[in-house]
Amino acid sequence: MGHRGHMRHGSLQFWPRSRASRVIPSASFKTLSRNDIGFLGFIGYKVGMMSAYVRDNGANSLTKGQRITVPVTIIEFPTVKIFSTRFYKNNKVVGEVLNSIIDKEVKRKVKLPKQAKNDIDGFKEDYDDVRVIIYSQVKKTGIKKKVDMIEVALSGTKEEKINFIKENTAKEINVMDFMNDEFLKAGLIDIRGVTVGKGLQGPTKRFGLKLRSHKSEKGVRGPGSGGPWHPARVEYTQPMAGQMGYFTRVITNSKVLKVGSIEEDDINSGKGFKKYGVIKNNYALVHGSVTGPSKRPLFFTMPARGSKNQSKKNMEFIELR
Repeated sequence: MGHRGHMRHGSLQFWPRSRASRVIPSASFKTLSRNDIGFLGFIGYKVGMMSAYVRDNGANSLTKGQRITVPVTIIEFPTVKIFSTRFYKNNKVVGEVLNSIIDKEVKRKVKLPKQAKNDIDGFKEDYDDVRVIIYSQVKKTGIKKKVDMIEVALSGTKEEKINFIKENTAKEINVMDFMNDEFLKAGLIDIRGVTVGKGLQGPTKRFGLKLRSHKSEKGVRGPGSGGPWHPARVEYTQPMAGQMGYFTRVITNSKVLKVGSIEEDDINSGKGFKKYGVIKNNYALVHGSVTGPSKRPLFFTMPARGSKNQSKKNMEFIELR
């Protein structure tokens, strides 16, 4: 009797395995919320990974009270500004009001209309939701000059959202306003980004196939027979060569260990971090690894489904190794 096996190696949870359409993924804000008024998302840039000394203060932890070493990812957060305000009715855009003060870097990237509305109070159409388009002042990091833009939802009622937008239209909003003291009590955040691109790869590297015998026909690093299907065809579930990497992925419930200012607590060493340089703005330390290579823009949002086990973790940051 022949050996019963299967062709499938690798998950079909993510399909199709194609390149991401944009470097900053969008998010659905329907299930996101926060107790105070503010943005439900923020833009950051991956610096790299290091090890950190922390004190484990978890109530039921096996290393309670001990100093342990954990891997952390450093994220730099330049300030962001509001580009425009969008008004929604039944999940459709019914109008948009541009900010009267826009940086010249944005004007190079976006073609602005000649006659644009700049007064929020002058918008008279009926609407049921308000969102804003923000852009990062990435020129302050030294990575690049071209800004990154994304639409972000706000928490609160319509009136509270409008008042928040009016108060912050001309301001530079930093990550301290997004990750405030109330947020850091739980310290959980969802991270959306694009993975490292690896181009065209074969089925063995792409799906983890076992190498065939050296006596096999037509190559060792292939899937072998696809099966005697009739009518003859190749199923899409069979592992084949194709794009690997540069996929959109979400990391849920990442633990934020620290949010700091580079002016108050300088974590730079020597000439800066490898393949990134010197941190010049506010930063955050996130427990574990994060999607993408250095300098990759990431979109941070409030957690969609909070984890009790993650929120119970209580690690007091001591220093970087």
